[in-house]
Amino acid sequence: MTKQELAAKMQENSAWVPGKKVKIDFGGEQGAIMLDGTAEQVSEITSDANMADTTIKVTWDDWQHLAAGQLDGMTAFMMGKLKVEGDMSNAMQLQGVLAKLKG
Repeated sequence: MTKQELAAKMQENSAWVPGKKVKIDFGGEQGAIMLDGTAEQVSEITSDANMADTTIKVTWDDWQHLAAGQLDGMTAFMMGKLKVEGDMSNAMQLQGVLAKLKG
């Protein structure tokens, strides 16, 4: 799945935290995706865009494992594969976002 396909699937499944802006930053050239629960939209953005309540930093490969259920979010956090900046409660809702992608 490409980042563009991911953004489209997230938009289709309303995969955002209501009322919050969460940036998933894949790093470097991979860029990022903004889950904008205030505007109810998902969009591709650059990694250096800084307009989120919470930023989740994770590599594209690790994100694919999270989305496929092969890597648990809490385990990824404890192993340092997933880093959170900002409001931690928004990051904790990531499991719900991932569930929307599977369903």
